[in-house]
Amino acid sequence: MKRWLALVLAIEVLGIVAFSLAYDSLDFRIYRLGGHAITDGTSLYDEQLAEHWYTNTPFMGALFMPMAALPLTLARLLWQLASFAAFVWACATTLKLSGHHASLKAVVAGGLLLAPVHHTFFQGQVNLFLLALIVADMHRVAKGRPAGIGIGIAAAIKLTPAIFVVLLLVSRRTKDAFTAAATFAVCTLLAYAIAPDASRLYWLHTFYDTSRVGVPYISNQSPYGTLTRILRSTAEVGDWYTAIPLTIGVLGLTLAGLWARRGDWLTATAVTGATGLLVSPISWAHHWVWIVPALAVLIRNNNRVIAACGYVLFALAPMWWTPHNGHPLQYGFHPLLTPVANCYLLAALFFLAHTAVRLRHEPPDRGSTTTKEPRMRPIQRTQSRRSEPLTRTA
Repeated sequence: MKRWLALVLAIEVLGIVAFSLAYDSLDFRIYRLGGHAITDGTSLYDEQLAEHWYTNTPFMGALFMPMAALPLTLARLLWQLASFAAFVWACATTLKLSGHHASLKAVVAGGLLLAPVHHTFFQGQVNLFLLALIVADMHRVAKGRPAGIGIGIAAAIKLTPAIFVVLLLVSRRTKDAFTAAATFAVCTLLAYAIAPDASRLYWLHTFYDTSRVGVPYISNQSPYGTLTRILRSTAEVGDWYTAIPLTIGVLGLTLAGLWARRGDWLTATAVTGATGLLVSPISWAHHWVWIVPALAVLIRNNNRVIAACGYVLFALAPMWWTPHNGHPLQYGFHPLLTPVANCYLLAALFFLAHTAVRLRHEPPDRGSTTTKEPRMRPIQRTQSRRSEPLTRTA
């Protein structure tokens, strides 16, 4: 069995290498052009790059300045191999958080078949680095160690990981939250020093502008994307929509905080990741790599049927089977079609509801992943018949 796993994993890695050499991944090309734009002093947000707007932070552009100096194919290969290494690291750390003794090779090989993961490689996206940084920080929190730097860097690269700073606050990890916020500020100020004009434009005008991306596109599995498709345009989604992500954010972070206080940081991490996807107005299909810790939660708690259904759903990604790319049936509500077209969204809502129910029915000490110091057994020593036994504990 181990040989078969090694063979499958080797084939997958070779596939990543071959794909990296042959295919010009769109998002990576935009990242690299962003690095070029900062290096050349041209505007990062005023002009389209590869016929698309650059929507990432100035710090992300600054990180890609070295990549911009390398030949495109070499830069892409290095990026994809580093992304694979980050995924292995994220899987290993997730296993540590779960306390589940599973084969890392099996987890990585199976995880690469999940659509959000292999779609990340297809696009040359940054998601697996963000997952690795955040899960590593949450593992440090679970161990009672100082944390926050990874979360701060992830938030400086892409704003949505900032929701984990709120998790640290609600779980009373104030120092770690401060570390994350300070790291975010340092990275942002560094980007400002490198590209002040681009930074001013981004923070004053661009970062909240959803018109630069195709909100109704089927890959956007957020509540905002779903409502835009059902109501047929973003114009029909008014200011009232603000109440939806606000409500989901409060409920999701409250739930995550309750799990954190029980010491179950794996569930707290998975719930916060899902909440972040639901709160964000743009949650592309490749952003949903948070299925990895969510599946780990379900498997650890012996919810194997639900875990199997979740794995199949995120491996097949059935929303791509529905009419999209401007097809008339993409818009409006259709009783059989709409649930399939928004299956990731429904899966995230189900996961939050499932963890909420489990919180109510599960004993507080079950599923805890916080490391505790072992207790020494009492040592009894009798000095004489009349002396009392002496008990010593550490």
